[in-house]
Amino acid sequence: MRKLVLIAHVSLDGFVAGEGGSLAPFNPSPENLDFVCDITDGADAALMGRVSYEMLNTFWPTAWEKPNATASEIRYSKWYNAAQKIILSRTLPHSNTAQTSILSENIVEQVTAIKNQEGKSILLFGSPTSFRLLNNHDLVDQYLILVYPALFGKGVPLFVPGEPAKGLTVIETKQFTNGELAIHYKVNTGAA
Repeated sequence: MRKLVLIAHVSLDGFVAGEGGSLAPFNPSPENLDFVCDITDGADAALMGRVSYEMLNTFWPTAWEKPNATASEIRYSKWYNAAQKIILSRTLPHSNTAQTSILSENIVEQVTAIKNQEGKSILLFGSPTSFRLLNNHDLVDQYLILVYPALFGKGVPLFVPGEPAKGLTVIETKQFTNGELAIHYKVNTGAA
């Protein structure tokens, strides 16, 4: 079975975005994208909600061809273009491209079926609403949380009260030059 791995950038107080979706306090360190690219090497699919998809899709498909693109941007852009994209949305029209699927109904069942297919890991980017739905059905196997040295005070939380308890084991941690901390957890199977 393929692993579903959440990749989320959060403030120290647990928000993936500030009020109105602002990402301004996030200031990724130069080595952040290299780290994420190492994770993408073990994945062949990206799963996300509509908002995350629209945000990623405005930049990454053509980032590799920009004259000032870094080696990491080129590497990530090429991975993004090759990856199967699975978007959870009730409002996006269905896609006609081979690399993009839009799931709007029976999401838990469809994601379970995708996890049961042959392939590498599936990366779930941001998308707190999609994450909570899949996490509450025990479909998320690992969390890669990138904690930024910033406080939002208000905004879009990654976790909300009332979610099921889960035991986690740390796989690895890494601190970046700007104080950002990557913590990679696996979900313990069985009782928390």
